[in-house]
Amino acid sequence: MAVLGRLLGPRIGRRLRLPSSRAGKTAAVALVLTVAAAAGVGTAIGGPAVLASLNAAANPVRTAPPPTYVLPQPALRAVGLDSPAPSAAGLAAVLDRLAGSPALGQFAGVVLDPAGAAAGPTAASLWSRDAGRRLVPGSTAKLVTGAAAVLALDHDARLSTTVVAGAEPGTVVLVGGGDPTLSALPAGRESVYPGAPRLDDLAAQVRAAVPGGGVSRVLVDVGRYTGDALGPGWQPVDVPGGFVAPIVPVMLDGGRGVPTASETPRTGTPALAAAAELARRLGAPPGSAAVGTAPPGAAVLGTVRSQPIKELVAQALRISDNVLAEVLAREVALATGAPPSFAGAVDAVRAVLISNGVDTGELRLVDGSGLSAQNQVSARGLAGLLAAAASPGRSDTRTAKLRPLLDGLPVAGGTGTLADRYTGPTSQGRGYVRAKTGTLANANSLAGIVLDADGRLLVFAMLSNGSTSTTARPALDAIAAALRQCGCR
Repeated sequence: MAVLGRLLGPRIGRRLRLPSSRAGKTAAVALVLTVAAAAGVGTAIGGPAVLASLNAAANPVRTAPPPTYVLPQPALRAVGLDSPAPSAAGLAAVLDRLAGSPALGQFAGVVLDPAGAAAGPTAASLWSRDAGRRLVPGSTAKLVTGAAAVLALDHDARLSTTVVAGAEPGTVVLVGGGDPTLSALPAGRESVYPGAPRLDDLAAQVRAAVPGGGVSRVLVDVGRYTGDALGPGWQPVDVPGGFVAPIVPVMLDGGRGVPTASETPRTGTPALAAAAELARRLGAPPGSAAVGTAPPGAAVLGTVRSQPIKELVAQALRISDNVLAEVLAREVALATGAPPSFAGAVDAVRAVLISNGVDTGELRLVDGSGLSAQNQVSARGLAGLLAAAASPGRSDTRTAKLRPLLDGLPVAGGTGTLADRYTGPTSQGRGYVRAKTGTLANANSLAGIVLDADGRLLVFAMLSNGSTSTTARPALDAIAAALRQCGCR
């Protein structure tokens, strides 16, 4: 049964934790949460049920096994274009007061109607407050990186991790192809990256290609990326604090110590850790793992591949994964001929957006994840990307490529970084608001889509600086929830 605005079954997601350094840290498309509930067999209590149980004891019968449990799957479904749009005056009457809350500190926001200018590529602006002002976005900057990735890269392409023969007998080389989702978990257990390739599968291929356990050493080739592994403005505590790992083209589970936890201490040497674990599974000494270079034309001993690019983008947005966002930015750089470094990646992201008609004049990025407080974006810029993704019909030629941005948006009260939000006064937004979150010390943001009370799909982006997350987040959620509740005509 298709249900709009209601999430049944177990909740999915996790609570966003902030270490001390980050504390404070088609027609138009709308959300339909489609939930399949597993059937069950009820048992009466007392009366005939007692006799039935006695008879069953004397004459046991075989019962059918329980049905397979079906997980709820949030899905996007098209909405019509005939729903009335809110008026600028109606929105102002509701939002001006909320946007003026002292809890928001320095605030910028905008609400767009992607169906309001169906004849052209520009969404109609319904409400704004300093929409062009540049503020620190936090992780809503991932929308910029994600947009560039789905505009520049093949949606169905996959990132490969390969093992090749080394130059010396008994040596193999683990070659990083950019995939940080390669998992150390055994089959049947999922990491924070659903459907990730397995190190066990890679090791099995190598063992089959090198009979007799002839591997005595594993090297790791990290030459795919260049430059510093930690971004400008990142803090040393971010790695042990669980927010990010050094950006290299091969690692296990995003460098996490606990593959099933989004925020868990990361290793400071993710490539070496991956090589050591591969060595262990091949029967070689883990301590012999070292950085090396794959010989030209070396025989391939095994390869595993990531989920498609479009799914990696969605995963990066859903759980706000900094490592995955940085890797996607570097892959954009490689695809466009730019250096696969922090500087090269942000230049490539900007170039891709410009070539696709996106105004980047208010965009100042130093990384691809938004982890740095040196990043600056405008609410107008973020909303413009989402409006292009949600544009109706064929009025915007970028829409088909940008759709994965909407697929990856967390669901209020249901998934990802919004799983534990929209309770109490903002609960009317549960299931109806889909948005990317952003949280740094004294910088909070929210950008996404919402279906209003009249069934009109709206795009919004809001940035708050100078206020802690404990005060700014509820104020941002209140604005998005008000958009859901308001017809505002």
